[in-house]
Amino acid sequence: LLLLPLALAAPAARAEGPALLRPQVLLEAEVLRLSDLFENAGPRGQTVLAAAPLPGRRMVLETQNLVNIARQYGVPWRPMTGSERAVVERPGRPIPRAEIEALLREELSRHGVEPEMEIELPGLIPPMVPASAFFQLALEGLALEQPGLRFAATLVVLADGMPANRMRLAGRAVPTLPVVVATRRLALGEVVGPADARLARLRAERVRPGQAQRLDQVVGQELRRPMAAEQGFALIDLGPPSIVAKNGLVTLLLDAPGLQLTAQGRALESAARGMSVPVMNLASRQVVEGIAVAPGRVRVAMGSIPVGAR
Repeated sequence: LLLLPLALAAPAARAEGPALLRPQVLLEAEVLRLSDLFENAGPRGQTVLAAAPLPGRRMVLETQNLVNIARQYGVPWRPMTGSERAVVERPGRPIPRAEIEALLREELSRHGVEPEMEIELPGLIPPMVPASAFFQLALEGLALEQPGLRFAATLVVLADGMPANRMRLAGRAVPTLPVVVATRRLALGEVVGPADARLARLRAERVRPGQAQRLDQVVGQELRRPMAAEQGFALIDLGPPSIVAKNGLVTLLLDAPGLQLTAQGRALESAARGMSVPVMNLASRQVVEGIAVAPGRVRVAMGSIPVGAR
């Protein structure tokens, strides 16, 4: 407990009135004082008994410890049950893991590692610092293995109210690749808008061949299958927006010198601009092939004039 030697001090003057034990002690300071343990500790209340626990840690003083301290420093306190104890805690907060990873990423990039790589730190428990203290991080002795990108380093934590803390870090840098993922559920046939997709980075081994890796490959394209939120876009599942809908009514066009014929039809498939599409002539019930040229308009070749055209 790092308690000061109790037998060396001379008998102290007694405090006036009874003292009360504080069973729960929360310390903000770097040391534990007599007045932290007892109310009405007397004239020696500011005496330092021990160093405070590390941030986020605690120490427990059992009945005999408390009796010895009270007797040594003249505190008018006696145990009532024999099971009294004082739990001394020092509030703390863990250093954000993201800050440790960012520091490692910056240092690894100086050794030729791509900054976008994912950092693996198995078993890492971030160190604690005092709850309201300003802190700084540094790295010492970074060693990097090639290939494999395994690394080891010493993390140095400097914070107000605590000695410098050093801890060993060991892990691996994992290559990543950009991928485009959906920001929401998308239905079959939807045209992907700017707000429907975003760039993310995944481990390289998780990126399948043919996945979209740029937003311009996705935005403005029509889906050929439904998409779940955060699912990656595959290029094979994207295509130009349809201007002719399956089972939709269309106008069949035939342009010839000095002649323009039209007929009503029903598209049997969806088609984007410039794509071939089969259409049934509603008058003759014949199916002809045409080219989608505008929303709801299909141009047919001279030899494919449907019966009933006018």
